[in-house]
Amino acid sequence: MTLRLGDTAPDFEQDSTIGTIRFHEWAGDSWVVLFSHPADFTPVCTTELGLTAKLKPEFDKRNVKAIALSVDPAEQHKSWIADIEETQQTVVGFPIIADADRSVSTLYDMIHPEMSATATVRSLFVIDPKKKIRLTITYPMSTGRNFDEVLRVIDALQLTDGYSVATPGNWKDGDDVIIPLTVQDPAVIAEKYPKGFTAPRPYLRLTPQPNK
Repeated sequence: MTLRLGDTAPDFEQDSTIGTIRFHEWAGDSWVVLFSHPADFTPVCTTELGLTAKLKPEFDKRNVKAIALSVDPAEQHKSWIADIEETQQTVVGFPIIADADRSVSTLYDMIHPEMSATATVRSLFVIDPKKKIRLTITYPMSTGRNFDEVLRVIDALQLTDGYSVATPGNWKDGDDVIIPLTVQDPAVIAEKYPKGFTAPRPYLRLTPQPNK
């Protein structure tokens, strides 16, 4: 199944380290970062889940819930969590889906046969409170994810949902933002962007971040 930006994230019911999860019910009104990893007790995955655990305060600030997935069983996940917590010096406070029958992996197209016929690649989905897919990133099995980038994109999505702005390349929270080309009426510009703007080109109008 091919999932595109703007699609509704498929609901599912599956076993996990906290028991059976009904995904949409569990997500509630939060943003969600759903990410898969190839296998438990593997080095790259251990560092990724440790990093995710350490970022819980940053996720909480953004109303984000994290949830991981692999095709390993729940009891194995639980044993691995002890390793993660010891080696990464953290507490894993998010669930790990036990997708032993690969139903969720198939639903979200997380198994890429040219990489592995059975294990998931490093897929990541950012899903908003309306259950819409807002970001997809797929990493190869050998490359750990950049979770700073995930947080950066969530910041950008939450900002642009609330204000008529776009974010430039390498934008981070607090930087200037872009006035979209769809906004042309001078009166509307004056109302929406009271801090003013600079325009090195007519199509490139930069304004201070509106909520700072």
